[in-house]
Amino acid sequence: MVITSSDEVQESNHDKRSELKAFDDTGTGVKGLVDNGIAKIPKIFIHDRRSGVSSDADHSSDVPVIDLEGIDKNRSQRAKVVEGVRDACTKWGFFQVVNHGIPESVLEEMISGVARFHEQDSEVKREWYSRDYTRKVLYNSNFDLFQAPAANWRDTLSCVMAPRQPNPQDLPHVCRDIMIDYSNKVMVLAQRLFELLSEALGLDPNYLKDIQCAEGLFFLGHYYPECPEPDLTFGTSSHSDSSFLTVLLQDQIGGLQVLHDNQWFDVNPIPGALVINLGDMLQVSSVQIHTSLACQVMIK
Repeated sequence: MVITSSDEVQESNHDKRSELKAFDDTGTGVKGLVDNGIAKIPKIFIHDRRSGVSSDADHSSDVPVIDLEGIDKNRSQRAKVVEGVRDACTKWGFFQVVNHGIPESVLEEMISGVARFHEQDSEVKREWYSRDYTRKVLYNSNFDLFQAPAANWRDTLSCVMAPRQPNPQDLPHVCRDIMIDYSNKVMVLAQRLFELLSEALGLDPNYLKDIQCAEGLFFLGHYYPECPEPDLTFGTSSHSDSSFLTVLLQDQIGGLQVLHDNQWFDVNPIPGALVINLGDMLQVSSVQIHTSLACQVMIK
């Protein structure tokens, strides 16, 4: 048995915090480390990769894919899609959507726009670097850098795009136009998804919109620079999203996994598809809605 004194623990915590602060003070994120040519990743990024779930991810074809083609014109097709959404949300909490109305060219330009921002000169990006989350637009590495057990190999551009869209001049010029265009189109898609989710719950199509589930949009543009020791860290560690709904655009390299039946499944990227994640808040709302409906039935 190894006995660690409280002084040793405090010294270790102090060293870690000092290293985190030194990294954060550069204002250049993970991309700055890569640009400096590091061959080994700093200790703050090394994860204990042991897990209580299986890491085998060879069942990617099982992740549901929902085709939205014709749902506004064909009642039987819409009913089929609603049933598919209900099944995907009940069993997975995730699904991919195709024929969602956002042109593939817009998706590609959004990916390119995020890359353009993160691949700018460090001095240009540094003006956006901050941990002041009252700012309208900011860029940093790991929102929980000083709280997480280990940092992720990731930088992020973030901005609240709705309900009050920022002044275009407040957005980075290298991706300003596409951020606005993409966000507007995602809001339209979200309205349709909330209609389908409402119907899947047996409610009026406008129910979730009427209780303001579709009011806000928080934009995150993640960037994962090439890592010299990828087996020691994660781009994004395991987590759940607290939002009502997450619309995820991933490039064709892939890497996203979802947890299902205590096993990780790859979500293979489909050209033009978007990944939909049922967030924690919507799952809680759904339980409350079901409880409310059950009470009404029992009263009757």
